[in-house]
Amino acid sequence: VDVVHLKRLVHLEGTGLHFHIQLQEFNKEYAQCFFFDSEERDRRKNLALVLVRFIRTGAKGPLLKVSLRSLRILSRDKKVLGPLVTDDALLTLAKLAGLTASDPSDEPADPDCAGERQEGPQREQAGVASGEEAQRKEALKVLCNVVYNSAWAQERFSGLRLMCGLKERLSSGASGSSSSSVQFYELRLMFLVTALRRELSTQLQQSCLGVQWKDQYECVLDPEAPPISLEASQRVIEILKILFNVTYSTHRQEPSEDDAALYRHLVAMLRLCLMRKLLVSEISPQSNNSHTVNLLSALPLRCLDVLLTVREEPDSTGTPGVNMECVNTLVLFMERRLESVSDEGDKMKEKLTPVFNLLTESCRAHRETRHYIRKHILPPLRDASHRPEEGSTVKSRLVRLMTHLDTDLKHSAADLIFVLCKENVSRFVKYTGYGNAAGLLATRGLLGGGQGPGASGSAAQYSSDSDSDTEEYRQVKDRINPVTGRVE
Repeated sequence: VDVVHLKRLVHLEGTGLHFHIQLQEFNKEYAQCFFFDSEERDRRKNLALVLVRFIRTGAKGPLLKVSLRSLRILSRDKKVLGPLVTDDALLTLAKLAGLTASDPSDEPADPDCAGERQEGPQREQAGVASGEEAQRKEALKVLCNVVYNSAWAQERFSGLRLMCGLKERLSSGASGSSSSSVQFYELRLMFLVTALRRELSTQLQQSCLGVQWKDQYECVLDPEAPPISLEASQRVIEILKILFNVTYSTHRQEPSEDDAALYRHLVAMLRLCLMRKLLVSEISPQSNNSHTVNLLSALPLRCLDVLLTVREEPDSTGTPGVNMECVNTLVLFMERRLESVSDEGDKMKEKLTPVFNLLTESCRAHRETRHYIRKHILPPLRDASHRPEEGSTVKSRLVRLMTHLDTDLKHSAADLIFVLCKENVSRFVKYTGYGNAAGLLATRGLLGGGQGPGASGSAAQYSSDSDSDTEEYRQVKDRINPVTGRVE
């Protein structure tokens, strides 16, 4: 792109077509470029400066759209962000993205142009973004890149009150006033801002969780409702990621009664996310459930009781008065994760520790959950001819992870089994073997035996029942090597 020539075109009448063609050529050439040549850095910075000045003139139509696409490409390069990280540039982009109010004088007087805007949503339904929707989407993409690449832009996002505008856009979008594609990038921008600026996530937590429900902590779906669309599923995932940024620090906090009620409403919605199977093939239910599990693991523990207190159906799983369908879904999710991570290397920790931690803390806080999960993972011992880590059961997979090289992963797997054993060292060794248990016991200072500190603490609801042995186990108990956990 000849930047000097573009500068002249900006100030000349009747040169819009040439300006448009040159930018289209640039966009086509660099559409898939994410790493740029340092030799052309000054030229790209000058181009960004020209385009920022141009969009500030109030340009509209195809020229504005092609200019925003060029800025989106340029904003991928941290080294040329100078023209884009000014208050004027951010406010201009925010205005084009619909995050700040537009002046009446900014509306087009041309009836044809107004008509084009009215037809925009119809065209978008046919798959062709046009008019104001396309402009807002391109401006949001530029803002996403700028916020991601610039700490200064992240800081000014709060100072310029752009967070307020973004919250208002998302609130109005919930009633259907925004197109699905635009709303997706609004959610992506919110995710980036809350992930990169902790004070903004706190600010959002204080003002954005004020949702009021009518009665019980239960979401009910119309069984005749249509399948969840791909676009809706993508938006749900973005919302889950944002909520994790907002709430991740509340896990160990004791919320007030008002806050606890709001968190329970959120848990009820997350329960719905877990139980509702997505009917689109492009997004795996595992992906959706992964973000749901991450968010559940970030919420206050005492608010997770909502997972168990949903009204029971005739075919529901659980004991009288307690619905275990959601817990069963979490256990099945963990089992699928355990089966699928064998070849995923460093993704094992990312995929497994959130669900391990969630189940561990739920078992520690809710006795019914621990009873139910123990039946699935630690059934009564009958066959002691194999090491605990041998085989393909959930227990054997967990025991194998107890000696994994990654410290966080092995401790989270061991913690789950330890809590299922009521944090009783003898019982823990019985199910895992002393060799596998030694790592956790050494960390807890329990190599000499006894019980973990949680066993007698107020956070754990452990009954005093004993762990009765099966007849098969009693017959070989004296011949079991406590180190290996098998008959020798």
